Amino acid sequence: MSKRNTQQRRHTIVNELNRSGQVSVDQLSQQFSTSEVTIRKDLAALESNGLLLRRLGGAISLPREITESKSEVVSKRKLAIAKTAAGLIRDHNRIIIDSGRTTSALVSELDKIEGLLVMTNSLSIANEIQALENEPVLLMTGGTWDPHSEAFQGQVAEQVLRSYDFDQLFIGADGIDINRGTTTFNELIGLSQVMAEVSREVIVMVESEKIGRKIPNLEIPWQKIHTLITDSDISANAKNELIEQGINFLIAND
Repeated sequence: MSKRNTQQRRHTIVNELNRSGQVSVDQLSQQFSTSEVTIRKDLAALESNGLLLRRLGGAISLPREITESKSEVVSKRKLAIAKTAAGLIRDHNRIIIDSGRTTSALVSELDKIEGLLVMTNSLSIANEIQALENEPVLLMTGGTWDPHSEAFQGQVAEQVLRSYDFDQLFIGADGIDINRGTTTFNELIGLSQVMAEVSREVIVMVESEKIGRKIPNLEIPWQKIHTLITDSDISANAKNELIEQGINFLIAND
């Protein structure tokens, strides 16, 4: 089925949900003359975009307080950064998406790219990827669950990563030290460093407010970073400092 038909079907599902407050997989499968597997993928994709909540056998509309919370999670700046990052991905690339709110915004852009293989250490990102219509090959690191980063970390995850090689790593940061590289509050930086080691290209995705924020833990030094993507709110001073350091950066337009 074409992407256009998929979008039309999902748009109709949202309209039906807004009208009735709930829908069932069985009802939608009959209405669209398609399989229940396809409908479940539709509902998973719509849930990942904050448009509904899945329930056993179907879905319900979002309560207002959840809708308001969702709108704060993915900002326009994050979406702009994600769109710019997606423009760097070619068909059939093998990529890593690290856990994080900015990096997770990239997932919705992947349905335009064919033949992808995606590795992640994030359960939420993995759930969003498996709902994509173009069905990228999905790999997970496994390892030890870290509640701080809400992702898998540790030696097992690092060993899994070293079993592969990747074209690109997409990773965020708590701060950008213009003299050193990316910095983080999290002391568990081993996995991020291995991700960078096994990737030919390292792309850092951060909102401009984090540039110049110095945090003690250096995560990835500039020598291993190929591109920094940030938003158009970047200050003139920060832009000039990046240029002076010879750092390759892209500014995403909102």
